[in-house]
Amino acid sequence: MSPTEIVIVTVAVLAVLAAAVLIWNFVRRRNLRATFGPEYDRVVAERDSRGAAERELRERERRREQLTITPLSEEARARYAAAWEEVQAEFVDSPTTAVGNADELLTRLIAERGYPSGDYAEQTAQLSVDHARTLSRYREAHEIHLTNERGEADTEQLRQAVVHYRALFAELLGEQPIHPPAPAQTEASTR
Repeated sequence: MSPTEIVIVTVAVLAVLAAAVLIWNFVRRRNLRATFGPEYDRVVAERDSRGAAERELRERERRREQLTITPLSEEARARYAAAWEEVQAEFVDSPTTAVGNADELLTRLIAERGYPSGDYAEQTAQLSVDHARTLSRYREAHEIHLTNERGEADTEQLRQAVVHYRALFAELLGEQPIHPPAPAQTEASTR
């Protein structure tokens, strides 16, 4: 092989390797975006670089694989659904208490499913792997809860917190965890 042919083959091999690396990075980024949804953009915005953000998200996936996430038994689902209905009913008379109870109930559910529940940052990081689409709502609800503890939340914020908590609560509980009102109740409430 002549020196020119060796250079051409080397350049071609390097071009193929560079293309493979670009494709590999593209596929990894696309998979992270698909897994984390809006959480991907949030982490990228918070970090110094896209690479640092993607390393963090891959680390979250690695840590999540070490957890044992378990489905709830039918009894547990029914117990949590009933407890959630109590929280919603409590909101009418005591919105501040209902928001605190919603936060506490959701924390218990998170722990029972197998996610960490002690450290809020670790909890949200692990939840982001499986529940990224509702995680921003959970964060907003938790912020309102903290504002509520300081006595600074108004009733509309408290209502919004319960709505946000409900999104992650329903997702963690499974399909149709919160029973819709009976048909007679629905008709009466629309009149």
